[in-house]
Parts: sequence; C-alpha cells; structure tokens
Amino acid sequence: MASLELRHPENRLVVDEYELTSADERYRVSTIATDLFTFMNRYNVPLLHVPDIHAVAAAGLSRDVLPSPLIKQSTNRVLMVAPTAFVFNDQAAQDNTFMNSSTTTGGAGNAGGHTLLTKKVLEEFSLLHHKLSEDAGVKVDLFQHSFDHGTPDACFPNNWFSTHSPAEAGGGVGKRTLVFYPMKCPNRQAERREDIIDVLRDHLGYEKILDLSREEENNKYFEGTGVLVIDRVRGTAYVSLSERADRDLAEKWVRELGYKDLVTFTSSDSNGGIVYHTNVMMAIGTTVAVICLESIADDKERRNLQAKLGATHEIVDITREQMAALCGNVLELEDGNGLPVLAMSTQAYNAFTPEQKKVMRKHVAALHHAPIDTLEHIGGGGVRCTLAELF
Repeated sequence: MASLELRHPENRLVVDEYELTSADERYRVSTIATDLFTFMNRYNVPLLHVPDIHAVAAAGLSRDVLPSPLIKQSTNRVLMVAPTAFVFNDQAAQDNTFMNSSTTTGGAGNAGGHTLLTKKVLEEFSLLHHKLSEDAGVKVDLFQHSFDHGTPDACFPNNWFSTHSPAEAGGGVGKRTLVFYPMKCPNRQAERREDIIDVLRDHLGYEKILDLSREEENNKYFEGTGVLVIDRVRGTAYVSLSERADRDLAEKWVRELGYKDLVTFTSSDSNGGIVYHTNVMMAIGTTVAVICLESIADDKERRNLQAKLGATHEIVDITREQMAALCGNVLELEDGNGLPVLAMSTQAYNAFTPEQKKVMRKHVAALHHAPIDTLEHIGGGGVRCTLAELF
C-alpha cells in the first residue's frame, strides 16, 4: 500500500538493486536508483493505491474507503481510431450542442484526399497518442478509417462497444464481457466494422457478448460509455437520460451486466439544451469523480447523485462553463507502472482551477493532457470520447 504522493517528483523514492554473485556469494550493486514503482511493477508486486494513507488507517481500512485491489476501475489498454477520415458530422450535430461547423477550419472532406481539417486533426491526435503511449505507458490498439466507410465520427469508438472484466460490480459481471450498443445516427451505426469486431471477439477472447444494437430497429438508443459513466468497482451505473440514452435500455444493461445500482437524471448545458452524453458532464475514477452538479436542474436528482457518488468518491464540482471546455470528459487509466492517471485535453486541463487540480492529484499519479482543440470544437467530444477501454 502506497500513497500516490510518492509519484510526485519531489516525493519519489528510489531503490538500489543488488545481485548475489555465485563466485564469492557476495551481494553486489546491479542497478542504482531505480524508481520504486518501476521496480515493484517489474517483479509483479501488486500495489494498492490510496489517496491518503492516514485517512485509511484512521478508518480501520474500511471497504468504503479502500477499494478491493482485485476490482479495477481503470485499464492499461485502450482501443483508438485515428481520425483519418474525420469531417463535421451533420447527423450527430442535430442534438450534440458541443459541436461546431467545420466551415471555418477547412471545409468537408472527400474520398480523394485529406482536407486541411483532417490533417490538422491528425496532427493533434498524434500528440495525444504519443502522450498516452509514450509518456503514460498505456497500451494502444490503433485502427484507422477511410472516407469509404462513411463514418466521420469513428474516432469516438467508445460509443458502439464496451468491455468488462469478470470482477466488476463485486463479481456481478462474472465473465469477460463485450457489449455492442444501438447508435442514433445511421452513419455512426456503420462504425461497427467487422474487422474491428473480429479483433475484439476472436483475438481478445470475450466469453460473453451482449448485443443491444438490434434496438436500433425500435428507434431506441443507448450509446455505450458515452451515456454510461460507471463505477466498475462498486457496480453503479450513472446515466443522464437523453435521445441517446434510453431508460429501459439502461435498466436492461444493469440487469444483464450484474450491476448493483442505476442512477438516472437529466442534465442541460448553459443554453438549456439536453446534454447528449453523460460523459461530457461527469467522470468517475477509483476514488475521485468530476461532475457538473449545476447542470442537473431537478433538486431531488442532484441531491441523490451527489449523495450516492460522494459516499465513495471525492467530488470535483465543475461549472457549466468548465463542462463546455470538456472538463467532464476525462478518463482514469492505468499507467505503465500500474498507477492511476487522468487523461484529458489541454483545453480541459487549462479550464480546471488550481485547487481542482490539487484535489485530482491526491487521487492519481499524473494528469496527462494533449491539445485536441480542433477535434473538440468540430467533433463535440474530448479525450475520453477517443478512448474505448479494453478489460
């Protein structure tokens, strides 16, 4: 058990490594000043990360304070789709108020070649990919798409599928599970490509497949971890209801996945528009959560959500203005040393206050960010939307 403060540069611990020589049976230094977490990770020593050791000790290692190390909120592996054919999606813009027309940034794309817009977005995406894979040590399974696919928003893959470990929800999930979701926009339904599905289904070996995509025939939609913000450790699903988040399907998802609780509510932006995806107004880590409480107008719904989430997490309450800067669209991942980190855009990072960043750093080893301004402005989604977690 170690405090995350040990990951901060000024508090880091290093160890010298010794080897027993066979010739004279003496211990000799083999490596000087290895980072403690790197050393422990190399020898598969399990780490239990807690934000405040003194608080945990005072609580007598209460399970409410100290999550089980066997159930992980975050993963070290994600699937991403490079925006190789990204353009403004007119279909999605009908109810995504975070999107803006691309006419001032290069215009629409075409199958004959990349536009200035697509090239700019790819430059930004490459920085994000580097930040995650090289700096954070996250394993990235990278795909691309073409204009022939007709899927301008394919770089947001977390909406059409999700994956789940058997240990989630206190073991309620039971089997490694792959879920497919019903998408509202026809050109987003086409993101369910057979080549990606083959990798997920055949090569990663999920034992159970739950296919909700057939609900599209009934005009019912439930767009994956866009509308689902889940506490994988404690088995609670949070859903902001909208045209893309059907209540009946939310309830079915909870039953099928063996989750323990469902918390639904309605949220709105500063102009009164319904928030299209839950993950733009809230995010849940192992012990910290980001949420825009003022976006929930109903007092009962807001108090219920705050009480439920506040019982297990320290809440970073953001404003609607910060939500518009996609501060709610962040994701906890596991870095190369097995430590939790938060991934976000540079726009979101700059919009958080110093005090809010201080709170988040109590719970994670680092705040990793990259500038994806064009993708956010035109696509209406942030860093979290680009990441489909692989458990």
